[in-house]
Amino acid sequence: MTTARPKSNQASAGAVQCENTTLNLLKVNDFVAKAIRDRLPDVLVINVCSSPGSGKTTLLQETGKRLHNRLTMAVLVGDPETERDAIRMRDVGINALQIVTGGMCHIEAQMIYQALDHIDLTGVDLLFIENVGNLVCPAAFDLGEDFRVTLLASTEGDDKPKKYPRMFLTSELMVVSKSDLLPYVPFKVENVVQDARDVNPDIEVLTLSSTTGEGIDDWCDWLLARVEQKKAKLLVEAS
Repeated sequence: MTTARPKSNQASAGAVQCENTTLNLLKVNDFVAKAIRDRLPDVLVINVCSSPGSGKTTLLQETGKRLHNRLTMAVLVGDPETERDAIRMRDVGINALQIVTGGMCHIEAQMIYQALDHIDLTGVDLLFIENVGNLVCPAAFDLGEDFRVTLLASTEGDDKPKKYPRMFLTSELMVVSKSDLLPYVPFKVENVVQDARDVNPDIEVLTLSSTTGEGIDDWCDWLLARVEQKKAKLLVEAS
């Protein structure tokens, strides 16, 4: 696993770079993101992003049901208001803490750092950060995650990667969700994959349905592999 590069330093193709800029306004966020990584050396952190209604919470619920005997998981849930999604996570036995942003359209690293004092991560293998539903603002903020996963539901349309390129540029995995609805909507998986890889040639892609279970095993295998990868890296560093 390579050293994480701050997400704020990644710009999409065609972005204008200002060479004379002396202050990166996201430097403080990047500093806190590094502090989070230093604080959680043995916990895999996954930042889950998407538009509202793409199925993030339902996918994490299904993940909890399937992997509870193999991994200890926790979730930090971000929403402008209510504790509803955290309650849904607890309903399937996953320790969850709600971060209420009070109207902010994203989570920042300092919110995660403060939240760590209020959730028990003893023995946790995998910490999910369920970001606020938004494909714009969250893309700029590194939260100290090991991987960023972006869900794109079949009901949203297959043109999103090039309309919101920074989100897909800064993600290691794109999940096409609600695949059970593909026969009924004008969404072509091959088109969205091509656009996503035009933006980010290294992005991985999974297609799944949390309702029917299609592709969920592949998703769980992806998570398990990365948990093991991080544990192996720690053993190498300790030897």
